[in-house]
Amino acid sequence: MKNSFVIAIDGTAASGKGTLARALAKDLGFAWLDTGRLYRYVGYALILAGEDPADERLAVDAANALKMNLRPEDLQNQALASDEAGSAASVVAAIPGVRAALLEFQRGFAASPPDGAKGAVLDGRDIGTVVCPDADLKFYVDADPAIRAERRRKELHSKGISVTYDAVLADMQTRDQRDASRATAPMKPADDAVMLDTSELTADETLRQARAVVRQRLEI
Repeated sequence: MKNSFVIAIDGTAASGKGTLARALAKDLGFAWLDTGRLYRYVGYALILAGEDPADERLAVDAANALKMNLRPEDLQNQALASDEAGSAASVVAAIPGVRAALLEFQRGFAASPPDGAKGAVLDGRDIGTVVCPDADLKFYVDADPAIRAERRRKELHSKGISVTYDAVLADMQTRDQRDASRATAPMKPADDAVMLDTSELTADETLRQARAVVRQRLEI
């Protein structure tokens, strides 16, 4: 049973949805869950073990292990921000058994946020459509692919990771296509989602727009 305000934020890679979710949660005093990190954790765990993230049995086993043993600090591993982890996440996220294993964890977080928070912000690819279809407010964040690729390239360079713009764009387009076309929980806007195009917006401008919607819709 949901006993908190829930804000669902979905969107494409490097659109700014994670930055928005984190800032909005801080602004409201809500708990925040980057659900993509759950899938990155599963995919990266398989890579570290020398296994193929596309191996359905192993991927489901890894997801079940995460559900039982996950500690908050596990999701802070900087390796989970790598493109390698991102690509693996997109692969395991297409496996129905993995999504089923992680669904309960995500819904539990939304219904009963940790540390007594009065609400929760979850960001990912299917929060408003599958994980929290009854969320109090839903956003879908997107931006022009060329702009998203350049943002991602700069982010990686700031972390000392050398990568070309063309490589980033190709990887991003592959991931978006895979996530949008998968049979289970495809990436798409919820019918009642508020659309945010961040192509020409800074992070602060995006937050201001979202805040205005929150104030209007949730009256908080």
